[in-house]
Amino acid sequence: MPLPSPFVPEPPYRHGQPPRTAVLLCNLGTPDDASPGAVRRYLAQFLSDPRVVEIPPLLWKPILHGIILRVRPKKSAAKYATIWTAEGSPLRVWTARQAEALQARLRAEGSAVAVRYAMRYGSPSIDAQLDALKAEGATRVLVLPAYPQYSGTTTASVFDMVYDWGKRQRSLPELRFVNRYHDDAGYLDALAVRIEAHWAAHGRAEKLVMSFHGVPARTLELGDPYHCECHKTARLLAARLGIGRDAYAVTFQSRFGKAKWLEPYTEPTLVAMARAGTRSVDVLCPGFTSDCLETLEEISQEAREAFLHAGGQDFRYIDCVNDHPRWIDALHALALRHMAGWPLGAPDPARCAASREAALAMGATD
Repeated sequence: MPLPSPFVPEPPYRHGQPPRTAVLLCNLGTPDDASPGAVRRYLAQFLSDPRVVEIPPLLWKPILHGIILRVRPKKSAAKYATIWTAEGSPLRVWTARQAEALQARLRAEGSAVAVRYAMRYGSPSIDAQLDALKAEGATRVLVLPAYPQYSGTTTASVFDMVYDWGKRQRSLPELRFVNRYHDDAGYLDALAVRIEAHWAAHGRAEKLVMSFHGVPARTLELGDPYHCECHKTARLLAARLGIGRDAYAVTFQSRFGKAKWLEPYTEPTLVAMARAGTRSVDVLCPGFTSDCLETLEEISQEAREAFLHAGGQDFRYIDCVNDHPRWIDALHALALRHMAGWPLGAPDPARCAASREAALAMGATD
């Protein structure tokens, strides 16, 4: 009786298999629907990731399953319901459109590169999409996270899942990873064009607030570059817009738990601005490439209400880059740069057949 293998069963290797390249665009994730049950499943996966919550499991699991997953899903589901669309979760909708637009751009120039999108938490999962790409014959895969600024809590977690998938494969595709693009000219240009169009249509507010997703403050002390990369993005974007340091503020949102997170916090900063006499603000979330719960509900709804309640008069949220043509330009350039040297065109059937015949003539077997 043969011993069980730790690897996923695969069909016999075929000589002369043509090299095929793919891009996997990875975002954070979203519940499948806005119900408490779906949100509970999503949060259970998200908050069980040691990259996200760096508390020993023996201490964290009782809190997660005994308190958080009993209370938070219903509250979060109500928030998701306020932003849910007929097509589903905005984050999934925009990520899918980005992947489709990148695929269309590559095909238009004669490239045969396959593009898929995946979610770190929820569906479609990273491992399921990698399985699909491998089944389609992908021999090279570029993993492109939707996070411009690198963080162990996000970017590294995506890579963890890819590595875990790889541990179960006998024949691995060649892999490349995009760690960051916080200072990429195309990404900054897409942000700037978004802001300039908003200013052209609505005028310029007294202050531009750039709100990035928060992470625990101790991650900075432990070597995570995220805080610095957020500030670099803001500095370069301000230079691109031609505004001085007093014209914008950098803040951090989405604090979770009682620990100290990166400061200043977004909502308290907006409240303080309003109380100090700032009448109008433009708010942008440069760390998000797709609008989602954190931008549409937390910022455009909750933060807006807090600012106006504190005495502010005009709160204007600026959409994420989503599927803006300039962002697709940037995504396309970013992918091409990181796929340099890989075959991007359609495989030549005659050349593949010749390679296969040569291998068989030398005694190779299927």
